This record gives sequence, C-alpha cells and structure tokens, in this order.
Amino acid sequence: MSAKRIPAGAAPPARGIHRDHVTRRWLAIAGVVVTAVYLVPVYWMLVTSLKTGDSVFRVPPDLIPLPPTIEPYVHAVFGDADIARGLTNSAIIAVGTTFLTLALALPAAYGLAKFRLRGLGVVLMLMLVVQMVPSINLALPMFVLFSSMGLVNSYAGLIIANCALAVPLAVTILRPYFLTVPAEVIEAAKVDGCNELTSFARVALPISTPGVITVAVISFLGAWGEFVFALSLATSEHIQPITIVLAEFTNQVGIRWNDLMAVSAVVALPVIAAFVLLQRYIVAGLTDGATKT
Repeated sequence: MSAKRIPAGAAPPARGIHRDHVTRRWLAIAGVVVTAVYLVPVYWMLVTSLKTGDSVFRVPPDLIPLPPTIEPYVHAVFGDADIARGLTNSAIIAVGTTFLTLALALPAAYGLAKFRLRGLGVVLMLMLVVQMVPSINLALPMFVLFSSMGLVNSYAGLIIANCALAVPLAVTILRPYFLTVPAEVIEAAKVDGCNELTSFARVALPISTPGVITVAVISFLGAWGEFVFALSLATSEHIQPITIVLAEFTNQVGIRWNDLMAVSAVVALPVIAAFVLLQRYIVAGLTDGATKT
C-alpha cells in the first residue's frame, strides 16, 4: 500500500493546528493587554478614592493605598446633599427614559417588522440618520421648543430629550428580532384567541428577550451618563443630574481628587454592574440583532 500523498502546497494538518493554537494564543494575549490598558484608569480611580488628601500627591504614588480609607465616600457621597440629589435625579431620569423608550420602541419595531408599510425604507433611513446627529445640535432647538411647552427644568423634558436619541437606536436593534418571529406562530396564537396586542406581548416579546434587555441597558446607561441635554435643559440645580453636579464639584473648593474619584466610582457603579450581570444578554442582543434580517 502506498502512503497517502499530501497535495503540493498544502500544509500538513498538524502544522495547521499548531498555527491555529499560536494565533489564538497571541490574540488572547493582545486581548488581555488591551483590556488591562482600559482598566488602568478604572483601577486608578478606585485607588485614589481610598486615599487621604495628603497621600494623593505622594511621590512616587502609592499603587495600593495603605491603609485604605472610606472617608472620601463618607464625606463626598453620603455627606454631600448636592451629590445625593444629583444621583437621585439621574436615577429618576434614567429609569424614566428606559421605560418610555421601551414603551415607544417595542410596538414601533414590531409594526415595522410585521406590517407592510409604504415608505418603510425611508423610515429606517431616518432612524439611522437621527442616530448620527450629535446631541449638541439638538440641544438648542429642544430648549426653544421645551421652553414654550414648560418642559425646561423638569424630569419630563429630560426624559423626552433622552428618548429622542434612544428610541431610533432601540427600534434599529429590536426590529431584526421581530422579523425572525415566525408568522405561523403569530397566526396560531390568534387562532387560540389572542389579538394582535396579546400575540405581541405573549409570543413576540419572550422570543426577543435578549434584544429587549439590550435596549433597556443601553437606554438606561445613555440617560445615566448624558451631559449635553442636562446642561441645556436643566438650569435649576434642583433638577440637575449627577453629570452636571460632578462637573461643578471641582469648582467648589478646588479639586479634592479623592472625593472626586469617590463620587466618580459611585457614578460608574451602575455601568459596571449592568455589564457584569447582563453581559451575556447584551452580547447576544447586539450580535444576534446584527445578523438577523
């Protein structure tokens, strides 16, 4: 019996497998390095928030605060009424934006996916164009419009402004999910006594859970960290979210870096928690939505 001959120019299987392992190893190393670079500022923020005022400017700097102190959190976060009010305002605005975005985007995305509409391509193009418009370009027109409607310095005005940018993105993410819901399943639900609304709620929504969670998280975090609309539409300090309060925090008595970093750590906590706890849904929501047509 003659030995099996390898075609000219083809690499031996063992060599190809080894090359794949080496490539994956280098990609993993590159991913770890990039992640570490991005995490350095986060680590330095946490470290600085656990230092005393004198140790912040120590040369060389302490990479690990010994002993750590929670005094910046007690003083700046729990002992400052402005910070507490800003966090409360941000929470109200972010939660309100999330619920209003879902209330508007879910039926809109379902309708664009399941009903035959004239000008559908134009509507989808407008959704994409709105996402490209910088918020600074919308702030002044919104201020003029909201002033005439009495929505300046109100939670409703800030929530509506945030939804103006969140809803188009939410519809763009959710529509591909509803496109994959089989029409036969919807028809079967109607045969069992469901109408269009109950079919949407009981059939389409459960199938699209990753997309719904992704939209909820993106809407919440976008409103939580929004600055431009807050700066232009919240001129009263009693309605200002934490982003504005944090920007003004440095002008009170100079820059107290440990207090500033303690507040920043608390502001970043919802962002970190959302991605740690819901990472699986967010990744699935973005990748699946991008591949479904």
